[in-house]
Amino acid sequence: MTMEITQYTPVDRDDVAALCARALDLPEDAAEAPALVARLDSAPEARTWTRFAARLDGRVVGVVNGSISQRDARIGHVDLLAVDPQARGRGLARSLLDAAEKHLAGLGVTEIRLSGNPPCYVWPGVDVRYTPAVCLAEAAGYQRFDLAWNMSADLTSVPSPEAGEARLAAAGIEVRRLAGDDLPAVRAWVRRTWNASWEWEVAESVGRSDAGCHVALRDGEPIGFAAWGANRPSLFGPMGTDPAAEGTGIGGVLLRRCLLDQRAFGLGTAEIGWAGPIRFYSRSVGARVERVFLLFRKAVTQP
Repeated sequence: MTMEITQYTPVDRDDVAALCARALDLPEDAAEAPALVARLDSAPEARTWTRFAARLDGRVVGVVNGSISQRDARIGHVDLLAVDPQARGRGLARSLLDAAEKHLAGLGVTEIRLSGNPPCYVWPGVDVRYTPAVCLAEAAGYQRFDLAWNMSADLTSVPSPEAGEARLAAAGIEVRRLAGDDLPAVRAWVRRTWNASWEWEVAESVGRSDAGCHVALRDGEPIGFAAWGANRPSLFGPMGTDPAAEGTGIGGVLLRRCLLDQRAFGLGTAEIGWAGPIRFYSRSVGARVERVFLLFRKAVTQP
């Protein structure tokens, strides 16, 4: 049997997606394998990628996806690492990780993180339930530096947003689905108020059947937004309310509208990615913290 590790291109996407469906041990990840691989392969054009595939007699049995941060070119990320269950125990994951590290270091990276690289990512970090991945990180010299979590929302019992929408309408606030005509103004507002990463996610959520965005406007000006599906159909977020409009109930209405979209798409559960205000999500839709991620990093030297 012949094993080789070579760079892969989007041409290999179907083989990589099939591998991830076999290799991702958590059912919620395996079910979305094609979507997450496609998402990483269609990231912003400005992103610099490092992609390697391991082939056993020509069959893809391992993959690593790495990228350089668009915020700081000194930081690299490992976005995806997966090995076929039938090919484990041969040090293949470590070989793939080493290949990505060396390539990123050769591009000028001085620190590599096992964490999501916003705005295009599929997980915040390493899910604590992927025990072999945690062991690999520690064996490879990575140090934990942060913690993140996703919350889960049951889409079978999402409260109706209608009463909240009526209250907002009485206060002169319109809530509607974001469409193409509104997009330029909303993108500029999101970038100005928050950041370019959220702007990208908003733009990616419009005009697709597996994603969406809702916006709140006062006198035609955006004051709140919520999006879903920009990175994975099951992911909710980002969401933001203009500081001057906080406390009006906009967030709860926008959240519920997005979750109802996800239910209509056919999902039973949504993940609130990189969740911030836990109490808000818990009280608004009964969401629970169910996925916890470890974020790792280590310094690397240039070759």
